[in-house]
Amino acid sequence: MGRRKETITYPSGTFSTSMSAGNASGMGLEFASQGSDEGQQQQHYRPRVSYYMREQAGNFHYGKQHPMKPHRLTLTNHLVLNYGLHKYMDVYEPRRATEEEICEFHSEDYIDFLKRVTPENQDQLATCFADFNIGDDCPIFDGMWDFSQIYSGASIEAARKLVSGSTDIAINWMGGLHHAKKYEPSGYYPRILYVDIDIHHGDGVQEAFYTTDRVMTCSFHKYNGDFFPGTGAIDEMGSGLGKFYAVNVPLQDGIDDRSYTQLFKTVMTAVMETFKPSAVVLQCGADSLGLDRLGVFNLSIAAHGECVKFMRRFGVPLLVLGGGGYTVRNVARCWTYETGIVCGAELPKDLPQTVYNEFFGPDYSLHPQISGKIVNHNTKAYLNALTARILEQLRYLKGAPSVQMHEAPPDIQGFLESQENHDKDTKDDRNKDVKEDRSGRREHVAEFYESDHDQDDG
Repeated sequence: MGRRKETITYPSGTFSTSMSAGNASGMGLEFASQGSDEGQQQQHYRPRVSYYMREQAGNFHYGKQHPMKPHRLTLTNHLVLNYGLHKYMDVYEPRRATEEEICEFHSEDYIDFLKRVTPENQDQLATCFADFNIGDDCPIFDGMWDFSQIYSGASIEAARKLVSGSTDIAINWMGGLHHAKKYEPSGYYPRILYVDIDIHHGDGVQEAFYTTDRVMTCSFHKYNGDFFPGTGAIDEMGSGLGKFYAVNVPLQDGIDDRSYTQLFKTVMTAVMETFKPSAVVLQCGADSLGLDRLGVFNLSIAAHGECVKFMRRFGVPLLVLGGGGYTVRNVARCWTYETGIVCGAELPKDLPQTVYNEFFGPDYSLHPQISGKIVNHNTKAYLNALTARILEQLRYLKGAPSVQMHEAPPDIQGFLESQENHDKDTKDDRNKDVKEDRSGRREHVAEFYESDHDQDDG
C-alpha cells in the first residue's frame, strides 16, 4: 500500500483535515442499526463528543531506549482523521495548562525542577533526582515541561467542558499518565469515578484520593507484588473518609477476552449502582492488549473497546484518557477504534491510507490477531473469589446490615497461600529479568531496550 500525501491544518482552538477521501462516506462508516440492542441504545443516546489533541504532542522523545513513544499520538490522530471521525466530534487544540493550575496538585519544588532541568544541565541538578524519582523510567528529555503542560491542559479543558455541560464525552489520548504523584512524575463534580484498564495499577490517582469519599478509584491490573508499580493489592481499599472507596482488581498473567470483559461488567455494574457517580474518568491504557511490549495479558482490541462501550452506555458524563501502551501500532489501532465507539460508529476493518501505512503491515487491519499468546493463569475459582470479595466491599459501602468485612475472604486468601510456594520457586526466574534503577525501584528489563524493531523513528 503506497503512501498518500496529507495536509493537516491546526487553526486556533480546532484542527481539521484537508483530505476529502477521509470522510465518513468514503470509509464506509456505519452506525448501529435500529434493530440491534446497541442501535436502540444509540438512538436514545447520541452524546456530544469533544476530542483534544495538539500536533506537537507526538514530537516529544523520551529517549532511544525508552518504551514510551509519544509518536503513537500522531498515528492515532491520523487514523481518526482518515476514518472521518472528526465529522462526528468537536475537535480542539487545547491551551497549555498554566503553572498555577498544575501547582494545585503538584508541589512547587517539583514544578520548579521540571521547568529548570534540561538534558544539558541535568548533571548539575542530579542531587535532586532521588527527591523527584528521576531515573531510567522517568528520564530527562527535551521539552518535558512543555509536554507536561500540553497533556495536562487538554485534560483540564476537557473536564471544564464536561462540567459546563457543553459536551457529554471528552477524549484526550494524551492524558492518563496515572503514576504521577505530588512530588513525582510517572503519569469539579461532587462524585467522580475513576476507572483504569491499564495493565499497571493506577497508583498515582489512588494515592491522590485515598482519603476522600468524593472520588472512587477502580483499577484493573496485573498484580503479584513485583510487577510495576508494586501496588494495587486487593486490601488497598482507602483510608479515613475514603475507606472502601478504592477498588482494586488484581489479575494474573494471560487473562483473556471473555474473562476480562465479564469481570469488568460485573464489577462496574455494581460500582455504578453503589457509588452513583456524577461523572466518570476512564483511563484506557493500551498495554493491557495482547502482544504489548510490557504487557502480559491476552486482550484483543475488540475486548479492550468493549469496556469503553460498556461505560458509554450508562450515559454519565465521561472523560476518556490514554495511558500506557508500548506497541505503537496497536495503541493507535486501539484508540482509534475506541474513538469510533464513543462516536457510535462502526469502523471498517481495513485501515484508511495515511503516510504511516508501513506501521500497520502486513495486515493493515484495525483488528489484528494479538490475543491468546500467553497462558491464562486466572482460574475460574480465582476470578469468582475476586468478584465476591469486591462485591462484598461495595455492599459494605452501602451500609447494608449484617455484612461483615474481611481483609481477604477465605477463597482469595487460600488461593494466595497455595501460590506462595510456586511464587517462591519462580522468584529467582523473575529476578533474572529485573533490575533496579538508581532509586532502588525494580523494573523489568523489557522496559529499556534497543533493537531494530524498536520503531524509535516511527
